[in-house]
Amino acid sequence: MIKTALALSTLLLISGCAQNSNTAASGAPGSGTSTEQSEPHHPMTDQWVGRWIGVEGLFLEISKDEPAGPGHYLLHMRYGLDADQIGTFEGQATAEGIRFNRGDGPQLLRAGDGEATGMKWLLEKEDCLVVATGEGYCRD
Repeated sequence: MIKTALALSTLLLISGCAQNSNTAASGAPGSGTSTEQSEPHHPMTDQWVGRWIGVEGLFLEISKDEPAGPGHYLLHMRYGLDADQIGTFEGQATAEGIRFNRGDGPQLLRAGDGEATGMKWLLEKEDCLVVATGEGYCRD
């Protein structure tokens, strides 16, 4: 499982570098479309930095991973009630949200509302982050 996560992380890093080098190597002036595609996604996800609350003691704390650079985050979270369902994970901003890997596989943290969490306790909340139906964290 760890080897798979490491391989996926490496592949993601290599593919990201390959896209940047191809754009730079072409030397052609960028069109409006390519400029939009190359713009960083982190200004949106930078707004997510801070503490988010789930249900039954679950939480998510997002901080910038300064040594890794813009668009990189550390996600400290308790994502389940079992003793081993807590940890700190490295995440990276994408157009969809923040991608990260943890013991249960690759995940995507995305913006949503209480309804998107699928949990009745968070139903009325409007400012939430969702990993999957049944796992979400909100701010008041």
